[in-house]
Amino acid sequence: MGIEPVRLRRLIEDFLKEDIGSGDITTGAVVTGDRKGTARAVVKEDTIIAGIGIFVEVFHCMGGDMDCTYTIDDGELAAKGQVIATVTGPLGHILSAERVALNILQRMCGIATLTRRYVDAVEGTAATILDTRKTTPGLRDLEKYAVTVGGGRNHRAGLSGGVLIKENHITAAGGITTAVDRARHHVPVTVKIEVEVKNLEEVREALDTPCDIIMLDNMTTDEMRQAVSIIAGTVEVEASGNVTLATVREIAETGVDYISVGALTHSAPAADISLILS
Repeated sequence: MGIEPVRLRRLIEDFLKEDIGSGDITTGAVVTGDRKGTARAVVKEDTIIAGIGIFVEVFHCMGGDMDCTYTIDDGELAAKGQVIATVTGPLGHILSAERVALNILQRMCGIATLTRRYVDAVEGTAATILDTRKTTPGLRDLEKYAVTVGGGRNHRAGLSGGVLIKENHITAAGGITTAVDRARHHVPVTVKIEVEVKNLEEVREALDTPCDIIMLDNMTTDEMRQAVSIIAGTVEVEASGNVTLATVREIAETGVDYISVGALTHSAPAADISLILS
């Protein structure tokens, strides 16, 4: 995945510190001595797995003699009731790390599973499903990785990852043409410039600029079809806004190249996964 091991370790340590604080007083009171145990992660619904390696790394970060294994890889479908990982080690460490490990895994699996549904919904079309920057602060790398596991692709990782001129940029610059021209003179020629438009008049204006991608924002599918016809393959086309599983197929069939879906990361339900001691 696209996150460095050192940074991942630091993230996990921060998550554990946030949850455990000055100490897990419940586990400290209930679990006595150096007892060891085994816990198994079980999925409660059909789920695309994402982040299983991170899940076990959480327990390794607790230190001690932890033996963690998993039986499924990222991107594979786990069936309801399937055991996907086993953790053996000090009971106190297992109990203290349980919530953090599950929170990460459930979040990532939920995103991967939802992404797969969108990807399956547009199968057979030329459209590619993209994520957005509507991610959880601090978790962007993990969430965007989960999107790729589900079969989607990443839009820019952050503001430094590309030029995307949106409505407020256009207003601030005084118009589409001015905004795109300023961007083209400011960034290297190797950097793509994308501009957001909200109607067919703006599509035509954007076509007269040196942009590389036109984003159709909150257009009807009829408007999208007309826009694709007007653009006629001269630049790439992205559809964005109010995309749902019920509408994504119809949007894909308009001929757009990309469909960006904020819901992949801001509204994906957490996968139902439990960690059960035996």
